[in-house]
Amino acid sequence: MRILHTGDWHLGRTLLGADLLEHQAAFLDWLVDLVAARSVDLVVIAGDVYDRAIPPVDAVRMLSRALERLAETATVVLTPGNHDSAARLGFGAGVMGARVRILAEPARVGEPVLVTDDHGPVAVYGIPYLHPDLTRYALAAVPDEPLARSHHAVVQAATERIRADLAGRTGTRSVVVAHAFVGGADPSDSEQDIRVGGVDRVAESVFADFDYVALGHLHGPQRVGDGGRIRYAGSPLAFSFGERDQRKSVTVVDLDAAGAVTVEPVPTPVPRRLVDVRGTIDDLEAGAHRADADAWVRVAVTDTVHPERMYARVKEHFPHALAITHEPADRGPASVARAVTATSDPVEVAADFVTYATGAVPDADEHAVLTEAYEAAALALQHEGDR
Repeated sequence: MRILHTGDWHLGRTLLGADLLEHQAAFLDWLVDLVAARSVDLVVIAGDVYDRAIPPVDAVRMLSRALERLAETATVVLTPGNHDSAARLGFGAGVMGARVRILAEPARVGEPVLVTDDHGPVAVYGIPYLHPDLTRYALAAVPDEPLARSHHAVVQAATERIRADLAGRTGTRSVVVAHAFVGGADPSDSEQDIRVGGVDRVAESVFADFDYVALGHLHGPQRVGDGGRIRYAGSPLAFSFGERDQRKSVTVVDLDAAGAVTVEPVPTPVPRRLVDVRGTIDDLEAGAHRADADAWVRVAVTDTVHPERMYARVKEHFPHALAITHEPADRGPASVARAVTATSDPVEVAADFVTYATGAVPDADEHAVLTEAYEAAALALQHEGDR
């Protein structure tokens, strides 16, 4: 069976204010053509289909059309990530056709989608993003005895349900589609923090014995552990400058009769390169970085004195500049403030403020209070998004 593994589309996302919908639409067109050209039997989408719980209308329409087109040639199975609202993404899952299956209910992780090829059935299980506080009771083996408050505990409970179902399917190959931070893979700086109770990592061993594990959440394509059996496909586009050196791809997986896999990363189209540019305004105007004029760039102007009309002059030469800052080359490190962006760790930002306001770095107890406050606020937002 030929499987295409993708995820982390983040439809509706922007890049430092730049609308990415046009480029996301181009990726989906390319993906539909690839699925047809490579005779893909099964497409698995490992979460974060949307960038936020309430996506823009254009993103919803884009996903609807993409699923419709993919289903013309392949079976499609998708599961929600931490950016998606499982309730909204899963709406209508029960009435969708057999070619598009949305596996969004944590309590039903042990119920697979069965896809058959010449060698027999393949059971495809979906593990949506599991928020420990929202699922530690639902997935507990004993009622009123909740699981530990960690991602490892709830994902382990989910895989135990999958194993129990799989044990009754002799000779059936298995594919698990999950959205989690697994093993020792490197996180991307554009991904949201999903720490709860201090434990966000799921051990690789939780996914032992499954033939292929299609992961979502980390934006860099990478394998987990030895071999290609457990893998992140990564995001199809770069969503931050921290991802500018990643080679984005989707993963084509051939699953043979015995359950062994052959993995092939297929590079995705690059709409624009992401480049950091530094130099004086005279150097920039003289064409020192002319080759990057068509790229998305962050420009740091290094003149000692702030140049007149700096922003307008840079934009004349870099029309796709997304950030333009004045960073004098002779400025000492003590005067450089750490920028706060959408990808900054909220707890560390709060700790920086405490240091600024009090003149002292927060101690362990104060840091624990900041962490607890952040987790409570994040949980409240998750509840609000799922209403």
